Parts: sequence; C-alpha cells; structure tokens
Amino acid sequence: MGSVPETASPLRRGRLLRIAAALSVLLALIGYVVVQYVTGGGAPRCTVRTAAGEGSTYELSAEQAANAATISAVGTTRGMPERAVTIALATALQESGLHNIKHGDRDSLGLFQQRPSKGWGTAGQILDPVYASGKFYEHLAEVPGYSRLPLTVAAQRVQRSGFPQAYAKHEPDATLLAAALTGRATRALTCDPGKGDKAGDPSKVRAELVRAFGPEVLPKAGAPGRTGAPPPREVSVPVRSAIGTDGGGAAQRGWELAHWAVARADGLRIDEVSYAGRVWSAKESGKGWRAAGATSAETGARGSGGNSDTDSHKASGADSRTGEVRIHLAR
Repeated sequence: MGSVPETASPLRRGRLLRIAAALSVLLALIGYVVVQYVTGGGAPRCTVRTAAGEGSTYELSAEQAANAATISAVGTTRGMPERAVTIALATALQESGLHNIKHGDRDSLGLFQQRPSKGWGTAGQILDPVYASGKFYEHLAEVPGYSRLPLTVAAQRVQRSGFPQAYAKHEPDATLLAAALTGRATRALTCDPGKGDKAGDPSKVRAELVRAFGPEVLPKAGAPGRTGAPPPREVSVPVRSAIGTDGGGAAQRGWELAHWAVARADGLRIDEVSYAGRVWSAKESGKGWRAAGATSAETGARGSGGNSDTDSHKASGADSRTGEVRIHLAR
C-alpha cells in the first residue's frame, strides 16, 4: 500500500482555506441580500421614462443620475441643444457607465475618460464632472454640423475612440435621459434615494446649483421674489427664462431644474421637490410626480404620469404657479 506524500497535506490545507474563504464571502453576501430584502433597503435607484409615462424606461443608480444631471445642466447652460446633451450622455455611458472613475486606458480618467497627457486638463480638473462636461461640449461645438451627424460620428470626432461604433447602443437611453434632464419631457424622472440619517444643507444645494447652472440660476441678494424668506430647510429656485437653443420656454426650464433636484436627491439629502402643481417626495417616490394636495388614493388611481400635461397647471396646493421650483431638504 502506498502512503500519502507529506507534500499533499499543505496543499490540501491551502485548498481547504481557499474554499473556506470563498464560503465566508458567499455567506456574507447572502446575509447582506437577506437584510436588504427584509428591511426594504438596497441601492438608491432612479427611473426615467417618456413624458406620457408609457413606452421605454431606463433605470440607473443615484450616482449615475447625479452625473447625468450635471452633464445635461452644463450643456444647456452653455446654450447647447438637446441633441448635444444626448451625444454627451451616450459618450459618458460608453466611456465610464456614467461613473466618475479614477482609472482607464493609460491615463484616461473621469466620466469621458479624458487624458491629461492629451491636453484635456489636469487629473483633478478631469475628475470634476462640471469641468469634464464643459470640456466635452467645448470640443463638440467645434465639430461642424454635429447636431446633424450620426451620434457615433459626432462622438468620435471628439473622443477619437478605438471603438467608435460602441456609442450607438447607448443612443436610446441617452435620448430618454436628455429629454427628461433638459426638461422637455415633464414628470419623467423619479428616484428612490437612500434612507440616510444626515440633514440636508441648503448652502450646499445652492452651491451645486450655481456650479451646474451658473450664478444666474439663483436670485441676487435683495432681489424681489416671494414674500418673506424661505424656510430654513427649503431652497426656492426662480424659473425666469428658457435655456439652451431649443426654445423650450420657462416651463421647460422649470422641469429641468426640478428633474436635476430629484437626480441629486440622494447625495444632497433632498426630501421633496415641487413645481407647477406637482410634487415628488422621497418618502413616496414610487408614486412619481403626484398632484400637489392629492391623497394617496387619488395618486394611486391616477398613476405617476397623471391624466395629461394640463394636470400640472390645474392641480391645487403649493406651487400651482410655474414661477419657481421649491426644494425641501431632509431634517
């Protein structure tokens, strides 16, 4: 009879240790999933759909939604049309999955995988979504007739990618996102933010609004507006004029600001957003944009999309006007 070589025991022990480690990781993962299921937790998610609430939908994480909202806001603030925003979003979806990543091919970084060595800016600048978005639009604006070109061609003129056709698969999702985030599609974006325990900071919300939309987004100190100062946990954003070059009017401006606030709700601890007689609430995010003052039963019967676009102007309650977007922060 042969004997087991002495070298087999350490090998067996190593194999058993690897198996045990793998099982520990698996059990920890199962435990996490069970806890999230039982407690109703999970990663914050956002959903964008067509204005009518029917047809295509697209789901993305809170981080992705926040980055997409920044890309859109920077574009429209520069006077770029919705088509430019669609091109930018499709590019970022392909290059980074709308994640502000700190790695990539060679020295590529950020949402658009821009390279410091190719003159896109410093690493710190490129990792700033506002700066990176601005640089993308700066180069896109230099492409003759970009709005009439196929999306893959326009994106490739900016990016010089080794896989230019890859942008095409993101065009449907980018189109949905752009329609919502530029405000053309009303009540089209809703998010289910995480249940954090931190209070929202109005000064941070104002700072982020200015970074994305520029200083004109907020009224100057002492400018006339709503009677009385807003409550300490509220930020009121006036809706004064159209943005971009598509001529959408003040209502489109309002829905862009409202959708931006919802997309940033998780990170900025925004609890409620109201505009044009419609309210989005973090606590009732599954109901989407309900009519202001509507009961839960009425909202459920109507659905998140409402009966028609005129609902937002007929609804009673706060913000039946289209003159401002009101952002309420978590306490």
